[in-house]
Amino acid sequence: ILFGNNPPQDLKQRFTDPKTGAYDQAGARQFMAAWKRSKAESDRQQLSNYLTNLEYNRMMEKYSSLLVNSINIPKWFVEKQNTENSQLARISYVKVPYSTVPDSSARVSDAEIAAYISKHKDQFRQDEETRNIEYVVFNAGPNGADSAAVRDKLASLKTEFAATPASNMETYLAKVGTDVTYYDGHISKSAIRQPLKDSILATPVGGIYGPYLDADHYALARMMDIQTWPDTVKVRHILIATQQQNQQGQFVPVRDDSTAKKLADSLATAIRGGANFDSLCLKFSDDPGSKEKGGVYDKIPTGQMVAPFNDFIFGHHVGDKGVVKTDFGYHYIEILTQKGSEPAYKIAYISKPIYASSTTDDSVSNRASQFAGDSRDRQSFDANFEKVLKPLGVNKFLATDLRPNDFSISQNLANRQLVKAIFAASKGDVLQPFLAGSNYVVCTVTDINPAGVQSVAKARPLVESILSKQKKAAQLMQKIGKVSTLESVATATGQSLQSLDSLRMNGSASFGYEPRVIGAAFNAANTGKVVPDPIEGTDGVFALRVESVTATPVANADIEQQRIQLAQNLQQRMGYPTQILLKAASIKDNRAKFY
Repeated sequence: ILFGNNPPQDLKQRFTDPKTGAYDQAGARQFMAAWKRSKAESDRQQLSNYLTNLEYNRMMEKYSSLLVNSINIPKWFVEKQNTENSQLARISYVKVPYSTVPDSSARVSDAEIAAYISKHKDQFRQDEETRNIEYVVFNAGPNGADSAAVRDKLASLKTEFAATPASNMETYLAKVGTDVTYYDGHISKSAIRQPLKDSILATPVGGIYGPYLDADHYALARMMDIQTWPDTVKVRHILIATQQQNQQGQFVPVRDDSTAKKLADSLATAIRGGANFDSLCLKFSDDPGSKEKGGVYDKIPTGQMVAPFNDFIFGHHVGDKGVVKTDFGYHYIEILTQKGSEPAYKIAYISKPIYASSTTDDSVSNRASQFAGDSRDRQSFDANFEKVLKPLGVNKFLATDLRPNDFSISQNLANRQLVKAIFAASKGDVLQPFLAGSNYVVCTVTDINPAGVQSVAKARPLVESILSKQKKAAQLMQKIGKVSTLESVATATGQSLQSLDSLRMNGSASFGYEPRVIGAAFNAANTGKVVPDPIEGTDGVFALRVESVTATPVANADIEQQRIQLAQNLQQRMGYPTQILLKAASIKDNRAKFY
């Protein structure tokens, strides 16, 4: 997935040569390897989530392609649609909006909703039980005291951070811990992305800036070195690897260090003696991203390559050559060109997350437990919220249609055990606090919606609007009666007579999409006439006169591309592939019981 012919879009954009369009697989591998080697827990978790999402999305793409490729849109259908869309109708109409009818005259009873559900059971069938909850959140995130404690901790490290020799910096940072991986190389000013960048870069060599606030971290920055370097460099190289990354992202030994060093030195000697670089590169280089291109990398910015490689190509001059050791092995490098010039900085960072102390966590946990203990049912839950929490500015939230396999009750409140507890509870139960992210959640189960056809109460919000609109349409159509002239309808309803000169089969931006009105407008039997019956539309009832129907030339179109797009649109209307497969399968989903 990462390094094949169809890499992820973010990697493809970052590691594709804009001139050639070639994907720099080696550069992507180096980037992912550096990410994997990071000792910061946040980096490891981010990488895990990134890879998990890639695998899931690729699987869904495959499922979707099965459906899309099974749908056939005939060529004649696309051509017919293009011909229809070339037609142009000129109409006059009177629109009587549904809003002109009072809601009180179009009330919908439970019996009417039940009858509608009965006629449309498939639309209101749910395959599994869902639940609704109300909940309150007790924020257990760090407070001012916690933030100050982290800042003071960093401040206490300034002296030893400043005194640590550059040769021991990586070991020192590993000992004290930092969420910013140490890059033992120089990065140009334009490539540095840090808050308070100008203040950090104004720090003299050996100086410390901070502690300073960096999102949810406090950080120290030590200026290690400053150089004036090119903006970009073009090089060619031959890699004699000591280890390589396999498809699983693991590093596998290729040859021992001394053997690799001897071979690299031999190649350097041979090239100085006149041997052909391209031939040696093709034969010996272990870098698949460049060996077919004569080992060339062009327009390399600072910080893209591993630090020893980076510092050699930017710290030396055009024409310089040498053997450089990196984590991947030994590189024979020649500097071909260098462009631009700007300051480049080597900076070490100590970055510590601002986290809640045990004192803060215990205090918030006790408050949440106290609230849950005093709220034994929904009635007391609501009463205690109004009495205790609402005056403090705490809000009460609603989560609807939770499903047994859900991992969260909202976007930022993920806790699988909380969801399991909700489905193990009875209606009205109040659950003990669960920690979700940096919050303690106390909730009560307000509704249990069993599998099968939805209840009247659950379906009401959707069905009520449909039936209310139908009732309003019936009243307006009865009021209008048979249409003889649009002018008489306009007078009787108090609405204006309007006209539209450019109505297409696929609608109009100014008119909207009114399928029944459009159908009547392009019905050949209505051309030049008043349509005798009022038309029930999406937003109101229409009286229509079709003045004329003409056609514009059929636009040249890529029929094959249109077929593909129509197939994809149809697949999207069918729903997600897994939902379709679930409905077609006899497999019972018991995952909620096991995780």
